[in-house]
Amino acid sequence: MAEALMVSSSNTFKGKTLVCANNLHKSFGLNHAVDGVSLQVADGEIYGLVGPDGAGKTTLLRLICGALHPDQGDVSLGDFDVASQVERAREQIGYLAQRFALYEELTVLENLRFFAEVRGLPGDLWKPRSQEILEFVGLAEFSGRRAGQLSGGMKQKLGLALALINRPRILLLDEPTTGVDPLTRQDFWRLIIGLLQEESLAVLVSTPYMDEAVRCQRVGFMRRGKLISEGTPRALRARLEGRILELAGGPTELLIELAQTEAGVEAAQRFGNRLHLRVVEGQAQNVIDRLGERIPAAGGRVDGLRLIEAQLEDVFIALAEEQE
Repeated sequence: MAEALMVSSSNTFKGKTLVCANNLHKSFGLNHAVDGVSLQVADGEIYGLVGPDGAGKTTLLRLICGALHPDQGDVSLGDFDVASQVERAREQIGYLAQRFALYEELTVLENLRFFAEVRGLPGDLWKPRSQEILEFVGLAEFSGRRAGQLSGGMKQKLGLALALINRPRILLLDEPTTGVDPLTRQDFWRLIIGLLQEESLAVLVSTPYMDEAVRCQRVGFMRRGKLISEGTPRALRARLEGRILELAGGPTELLIELAQTEAGVEAAQRFGNRLHLRVVEGQAQNVIDRLGERIPAAGGRVDGLRLIEAQLEDVFIALAEEQE
């Protein structure tokens, strides 16, 4: 199945390649945090890095921005090599770290001024740029509020504004919506998608959320330091076409037990109050027929059992099981 699920890693996006990472390795003792990762991100593209905690996403982003030195491999940002031209390379990026630092005693505008001056922007440039960014992220009316008095979602928007102050060609976002509510997550993603319509840049974002990954033009699955598969969300889901059944009914534990012992079922996973069953190719209807008989006979209830389109979660689970 591994061969069937893999998606070509070639970058078919039409924009100019702005991020190019080649065979990156980084270990901390015996922990291979990043293990031979190569990827490219083009101008006008959002590339999503998906994986559980500890997969290596943050370490990879830190290698790409030059905050860490790789044990092996190289990175170029725009036209600059990170190893030999680190300052010029860093001028190309805006970076929103997972735990970004705000000066909470400073106002929103004062934070922007500080970061603009660190980036070397003169006053005649940072002031209009700050106003433009605050309007874009929806914080213009809060420019005089101290950063420490902002809500979690507003702090995330300020973090994005700080990352954009120098008009970067590349935006690196490390799990930017972790810890905020679903509505704030949606607002943040509307900003990112709108940003690509306003300015020309490449976006590389890590996220643990599959519903965010589907917003990206391409997705790379990371596990244990390796990039185990990448492709467009549609292409990734297509690898399990005709192989995912949705089962609703009860009791849940009985449904799981019967599904896991059913010939033709490779895996049974909870998805909310339903189950997703991954079946052997060509066995979907046979499984539907057999479970439709076995579950009632065992005292269970079937409210629905149907073939559905695979979700990215289904694909990632299948890939993770192959790695095991």
